[in-house]
Amino acid sequence: MSKGRDRVISRRSDGTWENKRNDADKASSLHRTQKEAEQAARGMLKNQGGGELITKGRDGKIRSKDTIPPGNDPHPPKDKEH
Repeated sequence: MSKGRDRVISRRSDGTWENKRNDADKASSLHRTQKEAEQAARGMLKNQGGGELITKGRDGKIRSKDTIPPGNDPHPPKDKEH
């Protein structure tokens, strides 16, 4: 279930990457690269008490999901992506 503090990284039509909360209309921050946007989102999630970070690729499809501690993931992944 998606919570308000969860964040999504996606590419905008102008080529920049946005870091956006799920319940927000505007992006929290804009970045030149996807990696910069992910780093900013991770820092914000840690400060807010954890949550889910969803990263979308250039095609708009979900590329990666990660639970940022101290968030609670009831079904943690078995792979070692992060």
